[in-house]
Amino acid sequence: MKRIGVVTSGGDAPGMNAVIRAIVRRAIPMEMKVIGFENGYSGLIADENRPLNLRSVSGIINFGGTFLGSRRCPEFKTEEGLKKALVNLKKHEITDLIVIGGDGSLNGALDLSRFDSINVYGVPCSIDNDVYGTDETVGFDTAVNTALWAIDRIRDTATSHRRVFVVEVMGRKRGFLALSVGLAAGSEKILVPEVKVDIEEVLELLENNRKKGKKSNIIVAAEGVGDLRMFTQKIHRKTGYDVRLSVLGYIQRGGSPTARSRILANLFGSEVVRMVEFENKNRVVGLLNGKVTSTGLEEACEKKKPLDLDLLRLTEQLAT
Repeated sequence: MKRIGVVTSGGDAPGMNAVIRAIVRRAIPMEMKVIGFENGYSGLIADENRPLNLRSVSGIINFGGTFLGSRRCPEFKTEEGLKKALVNLKKHEITDLIVIGGDGSLNGALDLSRFDSINVYGVPCSIDNDVYGTDETVGFDTAVNTALWAIDRIRDTATSHRRVFVVEVMGRKRGFLALSVGLAAGSEKILVPEVKVDIEEVLELLENNRKKGKKSNIIVAAEGVGDLRMFTQKIHRKTGYDVRLSVLGYIQRGGSPTARSRILANLFGSEVVRMVEFENKNRVVGLLNGKVTSTGLEEACEKKKPLDLDLLRLTEQLAT
């Protein structure tokens, strides 16, 4: 009998619970036993676990976050920490470990996969959508819609008070969230870490918009582009606009997953169990061109997912 370990690691993303539910409800009818480890990789090291059955995942498909919990774990980056985790996996006779998380979590899974005693599988769940080998991660659509909901309301105030709003969304290293949110919100400008911010270009854009009769502007910026408070102050000094910075923060991580995030969770959770069944190990499930597929774990961790810069140009074209 296969014994599957499940861990949710790194930053939480809406749909993680739905992935766990799909795994359990696909695995148990196939006579596989499922054990959930709590608090991310810390739980693997500390042996914090619970058995998962059909009823333990009832009523969780609509809940954000992860009921198994997650926690940062620097110790897991050490050989000693990895060996502690392996001892606990062996103690519970776990043959296969499914890691649910983003880029950092999958890198931890890659480190663990280099030991021959365990088969490792990845399910990409992240609001950053930065995992190579999948067009979309579980939770990304929810985060986009949460940020969009907020910006739609900010625009009402921007229009009423003739203001420029700089809206900071998550994305320390990558701009996938900012790009999708900015395009969907009809923002006048999107700032992403992949493209150096040109303040003069932004000032010129705002001045041109003033000449066109625009009374308000929305700039969507990923947090990783730099000090947005100073950026906002400089716009005010140079243009005279009433400029406000709005930081959306952790609201983007939480909330009930959208239909899109739940559907991806069901597809990914089901596919990863099929991969366990056929021992298609050390791979990350994903979605490419509308089809569920998988990518080698090492490739998914080492390659960088490209940002579609054409969408940045499209945003500016549509914001005239």
